[in-house]
Amino acid sequence: MKTFVRKAVPGDASFSVSLILEAIGDIAYRLTGETNKQAAETALMKLFIRSDNRHSYRYTYIAEQSGTPAGILVLYFGTDAIELDLNLSSWLNEKKGIRITLDREAHLDEWYIDTVCVHPDFRGSGIGTALLTYAEYIAAEHGGSKLSLNVETKKEAAIRLYERNGFSITQPWTIIGESFHHMVKYL
Repeated sequence: MKTFVRKAVPGDASFSVSLILEAIGDIAYRLTGETNKQAAETALMKLFIRSDNRHSYRYTYIAEQSGTPAGILVLYFGTDAIELDLNLSSWLNEKKGIRITLDREAHLDEWYIDTVCVHPDFRGSGIGTALLTYAEYIAAEHGGSKLSLNVETKKEAAIRLYERNGFSITQPWTIIGESFHHMVKYL
């Protein structure tokens, strides 16, 4: 089956947020100021339809097979993360009175894959590879020379996928107290 990747629209919130939650797990609670999955999902839905944060539809791409959403990619440039995270921190402060500093997830000169996740019904069908290839295309189209992502050290299948697609572990990384591998692909 042919995979088609397109920019997300606000109407993709439900599909996208379910996969964002699956991909980031408990980090969602810190990023939304919530303490349970349903509240975090509601908050992420609100963030998704906004245009000014890392979870926005503006930075999300949807992979489809035969017109059915199959996976997501959230991608932005490293320097953009500064403003996106400042906006997210301000939103959290207004919403909950919570002042947090978000951990930096990428170097400033990298195109950063914040999230890549494939719906369970489509795993093993090349969607993940198609999304990674699309991320390369976007980065190269904007003159980027590096594409990066962070992966939990225990997610061995994901690490193998990234390595098969040309990513290498470059350094350890910590996000909200959790250990990750920072992986980079030079374009």
